[in-house]
Amino acid sequence: MANTKSIGVAFLDQDIIGSQYILSDEQLGYTTAAQGSVTQLTSKTTAVTLNKSAGVITMNNASLTTATNATFTLNNSFISSNDTIILTIAGGQTTPGSYNVFANALGAGTVSITLRNISGGTLSEAIVINFAIIHCQ
Repeated sequence: MANTKSIGVAFLDQDIIGSQYILSDEQLGYTTAAQGSVTQLTSKTTAVTLNKSAGVITMNNASLTTATNATFTLNNSFISSNDTIILTIAGGQTTPGSYNVFANALGAGTVSITLRNISGGTLSEAIVINFAIIHCQ
């Protein structure tokens, strides 16, 4: 039993509270129940709400001119002001490398996310962004 430690006759699940390190030979992440998805409805600056620790945001396909930012709010009750948000462009773009995405403001229950068109031309794509919260106390 790889994820347990022997206490004699029985096994006890690992207690990671107070551990200095969490190590894994395989995967470290969120279960399917901790993930969700949401789609922007009207524009690239429309706020979305998804109360999960990880998920997928499908942006609206409104046009975005070159060297222009589109900033929107992700409302999420799991976010605290001490957390770190990881963002990755996961799809929706015709040419990889056409956008940058970053979190630029964080507060309890909210993060501001900016998508920047760096392609050299106007694009109208429904960009897919994966996010995950690293929870900090």
